[in-house]
Amino acid sequence: MFASAASPAYACTAIDTVQPAASGELGQIQPDMGNAHVQPGDKVTYPICPPASGKHINQSGFGPLQPKVYGPDDQSVPNGWVHNLEHGGLVLLYSCDKGACNDSDLQLLRDFATGFPNSPVCGLAAGIVGPVVARFEDMPTRYAALLWNRALYLDTLDDQEIYDFFTRYGERVSSDGTWLAPPEPQCAAPTASPSAGPSPAAS
Repeated sequence: MFASAASPAYACTAIDTVQPAASGELGQIQPDMGNAHVQPGDKVTYPICPPASGKHINQSGFGPLQPKVYGPDDQSVPNGWVHNLEHGGLVLLYSCDKGACNDSDLQLLRDFATGFPNSPVCGLAAGIVGPVVARFEDMPTRYAALLWNRALYLDTLDDQEIYDFFTRYGERVSSDGTWLAPPEPQCAAPTASPSAGPSPAAS
């Protein structure tokens, strides 16, 4: 079993493997691990890491996390940021062990949110539910961008590819107007009326 000594609140049964993207797609689908709530201090074992779904904390100060760049020594465990995924936020993970923590790499991560797009359906600006940028070691590549049930694995930071990943999959509505993702959208689904705008949803 894989576990992070620096983050005893969680453990990983297995590390995800990188799969070739399906034709016309970005990243890969990850099996749904549910979205049950746990208490701060509860240990969660994720079947797959990095988790793009799963148990998480629903408590101010613990989860969802404040969208920002968390440094290599900051506390930013998946128990907290999986809740950001549940709300449609993007989480960008980086690995110090794989070489993403030198000064220039950390500056690129700090710059990442500068051009971050609004969410594709609700129009949420950066800083509301994402992006969260955090260190995480239990993953197959140097970087991983996560959305609910989806992962984009990268060995080189590519802001535009991650932005495209977010605008394509961060919020999705079916042709009949029902939400496909995320599990807790932050606005009403769009209506047929061109004058009807999205309205905020409760957290």
